[in-house]
Amino acid sequence: MAGSGKTTYMAQLTRHLGSECYIINLDPAVTHLPYTPSIDIRDTVDYKKVMSEYNLGPNGAIVTSLNLFSTKFDSVLKILESKTSTIKHIIIDTPGQIESFTWSASGTIITSSLSLSFPTIMTYVCDTVRCCQVSTFMSNMLYACSMMYRSRLPMVIALNKIDLQSSKIIKEWMDDYSTFMDAMECTGEESYYNSLNRSLAMTLDKFYSTLKRCSVSGATGEGVEEYLQCVDSARSEFFEGFWKDMETRRDEKIAKGEAVKKESLKRLEKDIEDDKKLKSEDGGEKGEGVKGDDDGA
Repeated sequence: MAGSGKTTYMAQLTRHLGSECYIINLDPAVTHLPYTPSIDIRDTVDYKKVMSEYNLGPNGAIVTSLNLFSTKFDSVLKILESKTSTIKHIIIDTPGQIESFTWSASGTIITSSLSLSFPTIMTYVCDTVRCCQVSTFMSNMLYACSMMYRSRLPMVIALNKIDLQSSKIIKEWMDDYSTFMDAMECTGEESYYNSLNRSLAMTLDKFYSTLKRCSVSGATGEGVEEYLQCVDSARSEFFEGFWKDMETRRDEKIAKGEAVKKESLKRLEKDIEDDKKLKSEDGGEKGEGVKGDDDGA
């Protein structure tokens, strides 16, 4: 979410990896980046011009810029594929307005295209300071769950800003349902929202059990190694589970497309037969009319 320190952490990560990484910026509205991207959407799309030309607000212009960029993403993939022998990681910084990417058609196109070419992992950066509040924590977890459900990709939760606030309590909430319940009881409130939080915590319990999480600091660089270990683990998970799922979905899509083609071909053949039959009947009727005229003459 906004203000979680995503771009600051990106800069720390790129400094740590050095020449091992290739960086892509997909935020068309950012004015300053603390790192130098190898591919920058701003070199292709002028965000302010898009706002002016299409009479859009900030969020609408970001979505439209992404849509325009996604039409050329096949060229980006070719560049990335040519770099695989020299780089280990491709890091992609998405727009600060998270919903502009995760819920847009262009976001889906970009994520799907990447995951068909490379093992792809999604990182959700949390603001640890704010997530120590029960309601904010639950909001973040719901958002993370919905993103994972939509993208169908492995996810790593990076609990950022641990230089300001320890992430220990958040990890305890994820690991132990009763600890989260105790934290809610400490608020001294018995309301609809607490009831809802209890229900959601029970629902997300399975989500937490499979979720990889680490504590990091975009300011100091602490936890980067732990994060990379989570990424390596998620990479294995990608091939074990998510890749098979994608292959199944791809095969289903191809089978569905073939079925549609066959049905269209059948309709075409039927239309041609009906047309021939109609022309034959029309020709027969005209022939009979001419014969009658000859007899009369």
